[in-house]
Formats: sequence, structure tokens, C-alpha cells
Amino acid sequence: MAPAKAALQLEPIIETEPVAEKMVRSAPASPVTIPQRLPNALAGIEQPKPHVRPFATMTPAASVARPRRDRSESFQARVPVITGEATYRGLMPVDGIISGQLGASGSALTVKQRPKNGTIESVPELNGELGFKDMLRVNGHIAGRVFSCKGTLIIDASAKVDAHIEVAVCVVSGIVNGDVIGHERVELGSGAVINGNISTRLLKIKPGAIFQGDCRMLKNEKGDA
Repeated sequence: MAPAKAALQLEPIIETEPVAEKMVRSAPASPVTIPQRLPNALAGIEQPKPHVRPFATMTPAASVARPRRDRSESFQARVPVITGEATYRGLMPVDGIISGQLGASGSALTVKQRPKNGTIESVPELNGELGFKDMLRVNGHIAGRVFSCKGTLIIDASAKVDAHIEVAVCVVSGIVNGDVIGHERVELGSGAVINGNISTRLLKIKPGAIFQGDCRMLKNEKGDA
């Protein structure tokens, strides 16, 4: 007896791949790309600096300056009334700041005067006895007496001296109201004004100087005039 045939026979299932996946698989393999190596600071290669905007292009908020402090005690100091090493005894009016020390063993004093404003009548900044050894320069207004045995006194063009002067050498470019004794010589500059008597061995007067008073020539060590 022949075997009976199956009424139904299952057909084999054929799996189909999507077209896209098939194209990817069939495409040739592309080479692997390695990212470029960044500069290494440890290897001695400088890294690119960040871009910095110039100062002129900064925003106003970033370039705001600090407000200045308006200190009432700050002022421009005047030129010292005298320049040089000297001894002084008398009065000194101060309109400013005094700093330093005064003592028997030694002293260091700094005086800062306020600048003069307007055409105010000049007041002597030193009024007393002023003695020195080598050289003294007067830049302001002094009064009293100025003396030195072998020193040189220089009176600046902006200076005014209302004093009796007795020095070795006196060079005048400013105003002197008083007698002048120069044991060696007296020199008057073109802008000098002297209202007083002059006693000296040698007198030099430049054109433009004004001298109102008497002049007496002193004798030298040999007794000659």
C-alpha cells in the first residue's frame, strides 16, 4: 500500500534583507580617520592664544577709571625760601605743613608752604638772623640780617631781601633793601635793584641794574684802596 501524500506542504521561508542594509554590506570598507592631535604644552608646542580685543575696543564699563580722591590738604609746595646750609634765629610764618624733628643733638625740618595766589603784598618768610659758611641762595622774601665771614650769597631774580647783608661775595639779581657789605666783591645783575649803600673791594654792575645809594671802596689786606 503506497504512503499517502500530505495534503498540505509548507514552502521554505526565504529571508530577504532590506535594500539599504544590503548596500551597506556590499560597499567597500572605508579607512578609519584618526582625529588630528592637539598641540601639547608639555611637548614645547605653544598653544594658540585666545583672541583678546584691544584696549580701545573695550566697553566703557570695563575701562571705567577709579574716581580721584579730592584731598583738601594736597597742594603744590612753593620753592624753598633759601637753599643751602645755614643757621637761623627768628620768626617764620607758616601756611602749610611742617614735618621733622627739632632737638639739641640734631634736627631735620621740612616746611611745605602753600603757593601764593594773586598779587598779595609780600610778607617776609624768614625774619631774623641768618648765618652760613659756604654758599646760600635766597629764592623768596627774607628780612633781618644775613652774615658770613667767607661765604657767597646769591639773591635770585625772584627774591626780595629787606636786610643788612655782610658777606664775602654777594651776587644780586633781585631786590635788596638795605646796606650790602661784600668783603671781596659785589656783583649786580641786569635785573638787580639795590636801595642802600654798598661797601666792597670790587664792584661789578651789568647794564640794566638799579643802584640807589652810596658806594665805598674797602681797603685790601695791604692797605690799598
